[in-house]
Amino acid sequence: MALFKTDPQQVKKYGDYRLMNLIYDVKASWNHAIETEQAVYEGQTDSELYYRTKLQEKKYLYLYEKARHRRAHGQLNPGVIQQ
Repeated sequence: MALFKTDPQQVKKYGDYRLMNLIYDVKASWNHAIETEQAVYEGQTDSELYYRTKLQEKKYLYLYEKARHRRAHGQLNPGVIQQ
């Protein structure tokens, strides 16, 4: 931790790394919520599942905007290429 006090670039790099990992986790959670919503109710969406899915979506979009503001870069996601 002493390295962080003397090198602001290391602090930013570590913060960006943590932010990107959080974004990946929230994106996976959002995808899981979408799949659950579709599998369980098949078109007759329960309001609780719907709102959980929307909450995960909003978390992801918020973190994504923070990463763009910080100009943080992460790993290339193979799921993006397929779409």
